[in-house]
Amino acid sequence: MSEDPTPADREPTHAQVKRWRKHLAEERMEARTYRDLSERRTGEERAVLLQLEEAERRHEEYWLARLGERALPAPKPPLRTRAAAVLAQLFGTIFILAMAQRAEQRSSRNIDDVPAHMLADEHIHAEVIRSLAAKSREALAGTFRAAVFGANDGLVSNLALVLGIAATGIDTRVVLLTGVSGLLAGALSMAAGEWVSVCSQRELLDASIPDPDAHQAVPDLDVDANELALVFRARGESAEEAEAHAAQVFAKLAKPATGDSGAIAVRAALSGPAESDGAGEQVGTPAKAALSSFGFFAAGAFFPLIPYVLGLTGPTAVLVACVVVGAALLFTGGVVGVLSGQAPAPRALRQLLVGYGAAGVTYLLGLLFGTTVA
Repeated sequence: MSEDPTPADREPTHAQVKRWRKHLAEERMEARTYRDLSERRTGEERAVLLQLEEAERRHEEYWLARLGERALPAPKPPLRTRAAAVLAQLFGTIFILAMAQRAEQRSSRNIDDVPAHMLADEHIHAEVIRSLAAKSREALAGTFRAAVFGANDGLVSNLALVLGIAATGIDTRVVLLTGVSGLLAGALSMAAGEWVSVCSQRELLDASIPDPDAHQAVPDLDVDANELALVFRARGESAEEAEAHAAQVFAKLAKPATGDSGAIAVRAALSGPAESDGAGEQVGTPAKAALSSFGFFAAGAFFPLIPYVLGLTGPTAVLVACVVVGAALLFTGGVVGVLSGQAPAPRALRQLLVGYGAAGVTYLLGLLFGTTVA
């Protein structure tokens, strides 16, 4: 259990006041985020978000009561929180939801002076936001995967190519030409690969969709043999459940008064599980995946060429290319971490280390097989 509010006869320490003001600022920021999100939603989602805002306002009142006059001037949220709010507005609803989920997860682990019931609230809030964000993540999954992989592949592969060639000491114009060739070849290859990949995924999903005309054969089946039960057994029902299910279908067909409703019931019984609905949306379309992959690979692959386009040469160009690409890798890794509801820093550093590791290998190979050609 957390401690009760500081009694009037015991002044809070400077460290306590600082923590409380930080909590107050974060609660206000979260409440404002939920209010902004509710204006973009309708129906039940809007109602849920307004309830979350109300909960954060209760938390705000708690910290105002503990701080008293120390709540003024109004505290500002940490720079990290303000920067996240700006990015959320730029990148849209999915980013806002992801940032809100991350904020709730941090709050639920922050035990300094926070009552147990408020920690429990924040923990549950994180699960609510995770559920709200699930649909947006599913819709984004196919195209976003192609975009992120395309950008990172462009950054890493072209940096490795450019550094490997530059390390040989060859003419800067050749380095630039090699980099441009790598950009085009890689972008086209990525686009073609994504097109084939998504087409293949869709074909696999289509192969699992029940035959829309299968219900037409049901009225001609031998009721005693009951072959229809095999369909339901193949979908996971026990032998007894399948027999009963098939018997229900035949019973509906046997009633003359049912008319078209009997056929509808048979069609519904053979239409397959509802869980498969929307699977194609998660995969995305081949055209979107290919264009996204091409564009983001090309954009990523351009970063290592920036110093050479600007006319830099030698070690200076190599250093600038590494810095520019490193910043881009940190950004993309951090965005992936945020959108997945995880801490961005470890994923950003992982992205950076992988990219620099690949580029370092090719650079060392370039030095090993270097040339003195001017």
